[in-house]
Amino acid sequence: MSSAATPDSDRRTDSLTLVEAVQDALYTEMTADENVVVLGEDVGENGGVFRATEALYEEFGGDRVVDTPLAESGIVGTAIGLALSGMRPVAEIQFMGFAYPAFDQIVSHASRLRSRSHGKYSAPIVIRAPYGGGIRAPEHHSESKEAFFVHEPGLKVVCPSTPADAKGLLIASVRDPDPVVFLEPKLLYRAFREDVPTGSYEVPLADAAIRREGEDISVYTWGAMTRPTLIAAENVAEEYGVEAEVVDLRTLSPLDVETIVDSFRKTGRAAVVHEAPKTAGLGAEIATTIQERAVCYQKAPIKRIAGFDTPMPLHALEDYYLPQAVRIQDGILETVDF
Repeated sequence: MSSAATPDSDRRTDSLTLVEAVQDALYTEMTADENVVVLGEDVGENGGVFRATEALYEEFGGDRVVDTPLAESGIVGTAIGLALSGMRPVAEIQFMGFAYPAFDQIVSHASRLRSRSHGKYSAPIVIRAPYGGGIRAPEHHSESKEAFFVHEPGLKVVCPSTPADAKGLLIASVRDPDPVVFLEPKLLYRAFREDVPTGSYEVPLADAAIRREGEDISVYTWGAMTRPTLIAAENVAEEYGVEAEVVDLRTLSPLDVETIVDSFRKTGRAAVVHEAPKTAGLGAEIATTIQERAVCYQKAPIKRIAGFDTPMPLHALEDYYLPQAVRIQDGILETVDF
């Protein structure tokens, strides 16, 4: 666990957006390791639909930055073959909602290579996917189905909320010996800038970050929901004197159970914020983990503040569907009995 995953503060930094930090991580690893390759739809000459791979084609050429057909199963299947041949492929799925055709390759093959071969083989691949709502995209472009992948043993699932974390977590994911699903909250791609250390560094997988200290309630979140959660936490502190501790999970599988439970033992109350549908979302797993390990500290029911059990609506209702700071604030106050 760390308070903010801050790499060496004495290093030189650049002010980057989250999507620029992703590009910087890919550039850093491709420069350091010739076995790192990038593949996906429009990742080459076009630089990716969100420009996350911009300039990589010019720097590393078409042998290492490969434009593929529009065939997600083929993209991931090719990445698995490359990994078995000694490469470290980074496969881009253009939107998370397009990952379903590749689901069989991910869960039936990539996630099982190590166990299937009794440890002889592994699949050191990263599957990058922009995810989530908030940018007024059409159907299947705003999915938040991280729970699908968290449920699958053999996969790591990562979701950054800041540019510095995005770079360090992606570098750690590329170097990991097993498959990583790397979810990038596209609502945050260009939402703000942050000082990001130059060169190579890793943010350890499976370490949550305490974004705000508090003693009245623990609020667990990740990705794009971290910012409105922090706003809500500041609002309830200023208006009601409620001090909420905000825990950014960062890695969704494996969870940093120690940090989750330690925070709850301190506060005795909890809320989980995610934009995915509420039923069987990751919030339910977090709530159950808390009750299995720290029920004696519990002072109130655990609150889930989530998307609704409907498909992501089109533009007019998108903001209503996503948990905003006001809804998060109301959930916090309800849990502390205000």
